[in-house]
Amino acid sequence: MQSSLKKSLYLGLAALSFAGVAAVSTTASAKSYATAGAYKTLTTDATKRNVEATGSNALYTKPGTVKGAKVVASKATMAKLASSKKSADYFRAYGVKTTNRGSVYYRVVTMDGKYRGYIYGGKSDTAFAGGIKSAETTTKATMPTNTTVYFKTPGKTNVTWTAPKNTQYKASKMVTDTTPFAADKLTITDAATKTREGSLYYYVKDATNPSVSGWIYSGAVTTDASVAYNQATDVKVNFVNTDGTTVASSTLQKLTENNDTNTAISNPAVAANAKGTQVGFDAQAKATDAWGATALTGTGYVYSKDTASNQSALLGAKTGDTITLTVTKGAQAVQGISAYYQKGTSVTQLVAKSDSSNVALNYQVTFPTLGAAFAGSEGANYTASDVQNFLTTNKATKLVSADYAKDADGNVVATTDPKAIGKDGKNVVSADNPVQVYHSTYTLTSGVAGTYTTGGKASAFYNTVTEAKGSGTSTDNSGSVSVFD
Repeated sequence: MQSSLKKSLYLGLAALSFAGVAAVSTTASAKSYATAGAYKTLTTDATKRNVEATGSNALYTKPGTVKGAKVVASKATMAKLASSKKSADYFRAYGVKTTNRGSVYYRVVTMDGKYRGYIYGGKSDTAFAGGIKSAETTTKATMPTNTTVYFKTPGKTNVTWTAPKNTQYKASKMVTDTTPFAADKLTITDAATKTREGSLYYYVKDATNPSVSGWIYSGAVTTDASVAYNQATDVKVNFVNTDGTTVASSTLQKLTENNDTNTAISNPAVAANAKGTQVGFDAQAKATDAWGATALTGTGYVYSKDTASNQSALLGAKTGDTITLTVTKGAQAVQGISAYYQKGTSVTQLVAKSDSSNVALNYQVTFPTLGAAFAGSEGANYTASDVQNFLTTNKATKLVSADYAKDADGNVVATTDPKAIGKDGKNVVSADNPVQVYHSTYTLTSGVAGTYTTGGKASAFYNTVTEAKGSGTSTDNSGSVSVFD
């Protein structure tokens, strides 16, 4: 009986203890969640609420410590967005809630709208902290010297925007197609780079059509007025070589209508103002050889308005058309090459070895004869790499100087100079102390861009120099072409 009573008592106490623990656990669990205050919309300047993730906190559907909060973007994902090189991964903060524990959670959305939610933002609703920090999505850039530009390739790509894409939330296009505004003159009034991508943008104002004004990628505009194209008044021109390749393009602008009988330019002159207007006679008048030469600058091709095919193409031109004019390669221009050595800001030309030269012996070199000439079409541009590749291909990457000696102060002197130092470091005074001979070897480092011109000179730099004791080895002279000065 007593034993049974004790057993019942123990079981009753155990049950009471378990119930008590359960009650305490339930109470503790309920108290582990925070509660969030009322939602407040942020009303400060929207452009001042651009932020970026710090990677220290995740993004949630609700303030993260509130019951029912779910992860939208993990801490790892937020860390990736923090180190992203894409403007789309910036955030805009637009709302805030504060919990009963004093923690501030900002409502944010990525610039592309992909991620939206609450993120811990510190203990103040007037400053960003914790999982986000203020971001400058663009950086001020230097204005170009020439601020008058035109749409480079009018169309549906690279149009104007309210802000460079994704640098402001919901940045939008000012126009969807710039073709109707191709002839408009634009004025650059501001310049900025996208901080993450580094791409340069200009703010352009269009006085003719102000609604077009906005931010545009710098590569989408040009200072070349010849590209401005109005289908109602202009004709596009492609210059094509004999194998059908387009080597340059231009525009014949503000053309005058043909007369009523289509036999000459209208008199009095009537400006074309509709696409499809016949303007062939004015096109012929304006498409001069000088006009073509300007359009073909740097290509090495030559245009002649008097060829039958070009006259025919021009005569049939109507506004809005794209016509083809044939061009031919210019005459071959053979150029020499000058070699230079630069140390700091001092540039010295390397010259051919000569007993009569007044240039120091270490700058007198043996130039090789090559297997080919440096040549191209008259007027064509060549690059620095073209010069360097030519010299490399023709084995002219090293130039060896004349033999020289040094005096006690280290100055370069002739090997026969009385001030020359011998191999024992003293002046040469006897046959048992022969002069110490030196030579320098210059190695090609770069070329300089230019234009092929008959009788012109290209430039190359041999800036890596090695000085060695003893006589220099003769440069290869197996070729037959002398290109150096």
